[in-house]
Amino acid sequence: MNAAATLTPGSAPVPASKPPLDDVMLAMDVVDTLRRRERIVQKELDEVGREEDLKERLHRIYAAQGIEVPDSVIEQGVAALKEDRFTYQSPPDSFAIKLARIYVNRGVWGTWLGGIVGVGALAGALYYFAVLAPNAALPDRLEEVYVEAVTLAKSDQARETLERSFSAGRAALRGDDKAAVREAIRQIEEARDILEQEYRLRIVNRPDERTGVWRIPDINTGARNFYLLVEAVDPAGRVLTVPIENEETRKTERVQRWGLRVDERTFRAVAADKQDDGIIERDGFGEKARGELVPRYEMKTTGGAITRW
Repeated sequence: MNAAATLTPGSAPVPASKPPLDDVMLAMDVVDTLRRRERIVQKELDEVGREEDLKERLHRIYAAQGIEVPDSVIEQGVAALKEDRFTYQSPPDSFAIKLARIYVNRGVWGTWLGGIVGVGALAGALYYFAVLAPNAALPDRLEEVYVEAVTLAKSDQARETLERSFSAGRAALRGDDKAAVREAIRQIEEARDILEQEYRLRIVNRPDERTGVWRIPDINTGARNFYLLVEAVDPAGRVLTVPIENEETRKTERVQRWGLRVDERTFRAVAADKQDDGIIERDGFGEKARGELVPRYEMKTTGGAITRW
C-alpha cells in the first residue's frame, strides 16, 4: 500500500524518505551536463530505445572525472531534463510583475522623468519671466514712463501728445489688449527721449557730401518733393541720433541724418549758396529746446521727413 506516512499504535507518523541533498545536487549537475551537450541530448532522447545508451554515456563522463554517480541519480537527471526541472520559468506577465519591473528599472525611467520635470520647470520659469511677469508689470510701466515724460514737457503741445498716448494705453489695459498697451508705452518712451534732447538743426554742410535730394511721388509723377538733409548737433558739438518718422513708409527710425521737406524755392536757394564756394553760409535750419517735441524751424518746411535716399 502506498502512503505518505506509516502509523503504528502509540507512535508518531514517520515521514516518507527523501533523497539525500547530495543526490539532488548530483541530479542538477547531470541536467547541466546534459544541457551542455544539447545536440547529443536531443538526438538520444528523440530516438526510441536509445535512452539506456545515453545513461551509460553519462556514467562514463562522470567516471572520467572521478565521480561515481548512482543509476538513480542519472535517471532523476534525465527525467528532470524531460520535465524542464531546475529551469527558470518566467512568471506570468501580471500587473504585479509589471509594477515590479517598473521599480527595478527606476534608475532608467527616473533619469528621463527627472529630465522631463526639469525641462518643464525651466520652460515654466522662462514663460513666467518672459511673458507673465512683463505683462503683469504693464500698468505700472505705463504710469512710470508717462510721469517721466510729462515731467519733462514744457509746452501744451507736448503734454497733449503724451496725454493721447497715455489715454490710449489705459483704454488698452481695460480691454486687456497687451499689444496696444506696449505700443502706447513705446510711443511715450520715444517722446520722452525726444523731450530730453537739446540740439541745433543744421544742414549737412560738407563739400564732399550731398546737401539735398528730390523725389517724384508715386501718386503724381509730374510733381517733385524736395528735401534738405539735416543733422542734430548738441551744445557740445556732437551729432545726435534722433527718432524720425519717414513720411514715405510711416515707420520711425533712429538716425543721425534725415531729409526735411521744403519748397522748391528754398531748395534752390540752398543749392546756389553751396555752389558759390562749396560752403553753405546759412546752414542753420532750426533749434529744438529741451522739453519740446519738435524744433522751431528757421526755414519753411512741412515737417515731413525721409530717412533713406
